Amino acid sequence: MSSPEDKAAKKARKEAKKARKAAEVADDEHGQKRQREDIDSEDNEAKRAKKEKKEKKEKKEKKEKKEKDDESNNERERMFAAIEASSGTVSSSASLKSTGNSSSNLYVAHAATSSLSESAVTKFRTDANIVVHSEEDAHNFKPILQFEHLWPSTAAVPEIRSYIQTKKFANPSPIQSQCWPALLSGRDVIGIAATGSGKTLAFLVPALLKIHAANTMGTIQMLVLAPTRELAMQSDVVCREVAQSVASSATGGSRRTARSVCIYGGVSKGEQKNALRSGVEVVVATPGRLLDLVEENSLNLSNVRYLVLDEADRMLDEGFLPAIKSIVTKCPTAAQGRQTVMFSATWPEEIRKLAASYLKSDVVRVVVGGDELSANHRVTQIVECIDKFARDKRLGELLAKYHNKQTKNRCLIFVLYKREVTQVLNMLQSKGYGAGAIHGDMKQEDRTQALEHFKQGKIPLLIATDVAARGLDIPQVEYVLNYSFPLTVEDYVHRIGRTGRGGSTGVSHTFFTDDDKGLAGALVGVLQQANQEVPKEIYKYPLITKKKTDKLYGDFGPKADLAGKTATKITFDD
Repeated sequence: MSSPEDKAAKKARKEAKKARKAAEVADDEHGQKRQREDIDSEDNEAKRAKKEKKEKKEKKEKKEKKEKDDESNNERERMFAAIEASSGTVSSSASLKSTGNSSSNLYVAHAATSSLSESAVTKFRTDANIVVHSEEDAHNFKPILQFEHLWPSTAAVPEIRSYIQTKKFANPSPIQSQCWPALLSGRDVIGIAATGSGKTLAFLVPALLKIHAANTMGTIQMLVLAPTRELAMQSDVVCREVAQSVASSATGGSRRTARSVCIYGGVSKGEQKNALRSGVEVVVATPGRLLDLVEENSLNLSNVRYLVLDEADRMLDEGFLPAIKSIVTKCPTAAQGRQTVMFSATWPEEIRKLAASYLKSDVVRVVVGGDELSANHRVTQIVECIDKFARDKRLGELLAKYHNKQTKNRCLIFVLYKREVTQVLNMLQSKGYGAGAIHGDMKQEDRTQALEHFKQGKIPLLIATDVAARGLDIPQVEYVLNYSFPLTVEDYVHRIGRTGRGGSTGVSHTFFTDDDKGLAGALVGVLQQANQEVPKEIYKYPLITKKKTDKLYGDFGPKADLAGKTATKITFDD
């Protein structure tokens, strides 16, 4: 048996062993903790080093960018000085004021523009009926009153100057004069002006300058979306005129300038794909065909820096909106440097809310002629209330009055439906008139040929649906005859805008039947706004404006059976 001393010694040894084990565990935990602290310390040191390296890199890139921008701006001023010297005029750099150096801000204000007084700016805008809407800085965008005042900003691309001088334009139109400073400064812009006011050149000049400043030829940098093939083709023609693929520079050499391609449906994709493969900087397109080529990976919109919605109210309505949303998602965002421009002759309230989702918060809105729906004041509007079955005879009488078979002056006749095109065409041809036609179901080559023959005067009469109502610049159209009224008053404004273009005057004569009575109120508003005579017969219709129709809830606004009724006082018995 063990003695008490042995038991005590054994117990002491066990406790000592337990203490050593606890100490080892504690040491191990302390070691692990210190190891973790060392690792954390190393991680923090690595993070600090990485952060410092990133900051140094950003600082270096910022410095290099500033030096590059400064050199770009200096080069622009040197080129401008060379151009001025070669043209026999002298302009010192002290007379120019630059508002920025980056490729997004290319505006170099001429001394004459910078020195405009506030009262002079106000007088010009009042006389031209211009209103500039901007959060705080509308005063920064003084109008460019003469083309010579634009030259400092266009010095890097002298072809623009040459093009404008060749065209012998007198002065910038109001929409050009007021939009150019904001667009050249890199701001998103909404431009609202009557048809035929020079909107295409207003958005094209800043875009081409931006393309050349970016110096990334061969990638799509500008995208112009149009609602019809004809309007897309017209914008493409203007772009090609301004920016030829090879042009003479100010120094007498040759250099690459922006190239464009027009993309639209109704024709083979092969030629369009070949043009895209060769490398273009500008794409002018209708939404449907553009999306087809995007889905086929035939073009890439990831480098688009300048997005234009021409006839923006039409592009943002229910028919085109899904396609526009899809296209915009394939372009860079506003935060990534995309500049968005919207131009139209009409700007309904419901479209304004949709447009805001595509534009930066500091968008500049330039309105020429007022925010409300308005027609070109150079067009004399005649509205005739008539029985729809009397229109054929009356059309013949009007052509005898307005159209001369010998001089072959141009008249554009609008109808609502495609079947009416054939009906009216056959009637006029049977009476010996030289007439052509255009509507949506025709082959594209036939549509293009009919339009070209009308422009050239080979056929003096053109019968068209609303595919020809928007944006088309057809020279010397003296008369627009509306055989049938359109579905909206906005389309009426666009139709009659085919005459009275480029400072000329014109006449529109419109048939208004019982079928159109729902639009009587809106039409009267347009006539009154333009100080035109309102036919007395139209007052037999309820002068209410038919509201938009919701798919689920129907028409909003006054009901037809309540039109014209007055309130009745009702007394209740106690």
